[in-house]
Amino acid sequence: MSLQTRLMTAVIGFVSLILVIVAVITSALLGGTLERQLEVRLNSYSVQVTKWVSQVPAQFADIDTVLAERNPGVPGILLAVSSTEGGTSGVVFPDTKGELSGVSQPLTSSDLDRINSALGGRASGTVTLEDFGSYLVVVQQAPNGVNVVTGLPRTEIQNQLATLLTVIALATIGGLILLALTTAITIRVGLRPLRAVAATATRVANQPLDRGEVQITERVPASEADPRTETGLVGSSLNKLLDHVNDSLASRQKNEERMRRFVADASHELRTPLSSIRGYSELSLRALKQQGGEAAIESTTTSLERIQAQSLRMTRLVEDLLLLARLDEGRELVYGTVDLTQLALEGLSDARPTAADHHWNIEAPDEPIVIVGDAGRMHQVVANLLANARTHTPAGTSITLSVTREGDEAVLRVHDDGPGIDPGVRDELFARFARGDSSRARQTGGTGLGLAIAKAIVEGHGGHLTVASEPGDTTFTVRLPLSPAPSAD
Repeated sequence: MSLQTRLMTAVIGFVSLILVIVAVITSALLGGTLERQLEVRLNSYSVQVTKWVSQVPAQFADIDTVLAERNPGVPGILLAVSSTEGGTSGVVFPDTKGELSGVSQPLTSSDLDRINSALGGRASGTVTLEDFGSYLVVVQQAPNGVNVVTGLPRTEIQNQLATLLTVIALATIGGLILLALTTAITIRVGLRPLRAVAATATRVANQPLDRGEVQITERVPASEADPRTETGLVGSSLNKLLDHVNDSLASRQKNEERMRRFVADASHELRTPLSSIRGYSELSLRALKQQGGEAAIESTTTSLERIQAQSLRMTRLVEDLLLLARLDEGRELVYGTVDLTQLALEGLSDARPTAADHHWNIEAPDEPIVIVGDAGRMHQVVANLLANARTHTPAGTSITLSVTREGDEAVLRVHDDGPGIDPGVRDELFARFARGDSSRARQTGGTGLGLAIAKAIVEGHGGHLTVASEPGDTTFTVRLPLSPAPSAD
């Protein structure tokens, strides 16, 4: 069953049970009260009738003699006398709409036997007569030894109880119908946010999410996602989940596009040297077949030199890619003590001869700044940052390398006053195979992996590599902890 049906069944069943219990208790209490009142009246009449019978001699004590002396005048009363001499006889005065009919009806022997069985030696009892209905009867013995049975009908009690139960039944049915309608409306309104959640989830489930660019725009309406209610909290949680899934799918698509671009760039970088190697190898083979002597040796030597150069280029590219893969896996770093100040001096000394038309400056403290890291890889970071500044700035640019200590971090900055970085490519600056734009035109070749490798190495040391750039002011900042954070076991 649905949740709405189960809730309605539980509520209506529980209320029905309560109403039935109330009806039973009420009818029992009312019936008991009416029975006691009837018994009090009957005892009063029984005393009077017994007095009448005691005035009649025992040998003449029968019902006709008693009635000849006095008429009881009570509607529906039952009278019976029993003596050794006169036997047993009795009559009933039927009740006609609450008045005495005036004509008595004799009790049959079967009725008298039933009365005798109902009393069974007791002073009172209840008996049901075929023609007269249910009676409450009591028996008393007159001083003359005659047994006097007096009874009053229970019809009024039964009618009142029937009326009460009828009223309770009708009120219960009407109340349950009203309760069912009210409960159905309340539950339907209360569960409306859940239906909105189900509808939203169904629409999302029908969208193709396994391929291509996916944008999940379906959300549970704000009116049905109020976190202050239980059902609204479900809608609010689903909206948060859909936001997270949408961001994850966007990130997945971005990663896929980056991977495709990475594969395309890597293929392009490898295709050029491979084409050169193939061309020069074919040229060498042709020269050896068609030429001889000095000419063949000279042509073959030149081709082999070019093949070697392209092989070295491919080797550097593959090594850089392998280094990035190992850094992504958390490997390739050998920790030791690194003097960052000395590292900066050596890096600047190596970079200065490669661009004599630039102005090279260094700012470093007199005391060494020592960190725990991989000296070789940190030297590669400094070299890549200086090479990047040299490559993408024109002649006459001032490049400043500075090393400072800020709190528990060592900070290395590479600043230049060149034309700056185009904001359109700044977000992808550290991506693999990233290229400079027109504002930083490349003057020398490169694989586009330098900054990506530098960022991976810095992050492998638990640090951060950031860039801030505007025309005439570009700064790459490396922040490294003085000691690496302890690894979690």
